[in-house]
Amino acid sequence: MSLALLALFASVAMLHWASAVFIPIVVSLLLTCALQPAVDRLERWHVPAGLGAGVLLLALVAGLAAASWSLSDGAAQLVDSLPVAAQKVRDKLRERSRTSSGTSTLETVQKAATQIEQAATENSAATPALRRGVQRVVVERAPFNVRDYVLPGTFGLASGLGQMAAVFFLSFFSLASGNLLRRKLLGIAGPSLERRHITLHMIDEINCQVRRYLLVQLFTSALVGVATSLAYWALGLQQAVVWGVAAAVLNLVPYAGSLVVTGGSALVAFLQFGTLDMALSIGGASLVIHTLIGNLLTPWLTSRAGSLSPVVVFVSVLAWGWLWGLWGLLLGIPVMMVVKAVCDQIVPLRAIGELLGNESRAAQP
Repeated sequence: MSLALLALFASVAMLHWASAVFIPIVVSLLLTCALQPAVDRLERWHVPAGLGAGVLLLALVAGLAAASWSLSDGAAQLVDSLPVAAQKVRDKLRERSRTSSGTSTLETVQKAATQIEQAATENSAATPALRRGVQRVVVERAPFNVRDYVLPGTFGLASGLGQMAAVFFLSFFSLASGNLLRRKLLGIAGPSLERRHITLHMIDEINCQVRRYLLVQLFTSALVGVATSLAYWALGLQQAVVWGVAAAVLNLVPYAGSLVVTGGSALVAFLQFGTLDMALSIGGASLVIHTLIGNLLTPWLTSRAGSLSPVVVFVSVLAWGWLWGLWGLLLGIPVMMVVKAVCDQIVPLRAIGELLGNESRAAQP
């Protein structure tokens, strides 16, 4: 048990330390699993695997770029309006506080802090002997330097583009090789027919569960996007389609994406309508949609698609989010599906697969 725990801790440390390597590999494997049936179909139509993989990946990149370009103007307007909306919310809350109590709470706290500071200054001036021999140190703020902000952002952008390029080429080579990886895994399994059958069944189970998970995510994200667009359009919010697309994309990020959409849409609604009631209505509509679909329907469908317990789904989101950040929120559930599929096929690890599953069954021989 001690050796197993040490190996587990070492694996977690390695996954965190080498996240820049593991994340593109996992993303490319998911993309390969999703596009492999289309490449196989093109190959049956006498299209080479390399050509079919290249066409599919380029079409995917072009589609994402076209969608981003078409929605860029509306998204830019929304981003520009967020600071103005935040300032209006602050002024409105301050105005309500003044009308209810005569002076705002913030001003009262500020006045009390000023009086406390003045009293402390007078006290220190009245007892100069206690401060004799103490050298006064003044900390000056460093001057503003644009390079301190531009260079880290540039390096981050370059790193992101590099990881995207790595995902693209890894996916291309994996799809172009066809079933080479499967044949190699079967060769590694050895000449035993039973072991080859177990390996083949494990590969097929992994592919099936990952594809079902991706289909569930696409379905629920599309449902969230359509429901958000219709609700915002009915309430009269501008750029309802842009908000629907944003809600559909951010629905892929469990729990955190819904908070971003709810808060941002509420601020923009207050900027447009000028009342807190409409802002609360818009935010409440988004919260209801994400609660019913994103936080209830999605985990249930995910647990059914991958045979994972809803508790395991929630815990895996927390654990992988801590380990890999945003990418961990996106990739944690597929990784746990792969782990469960492997544990179900290996006899010494079937107890772990039973623990991760959403139903209890008798131990298989």
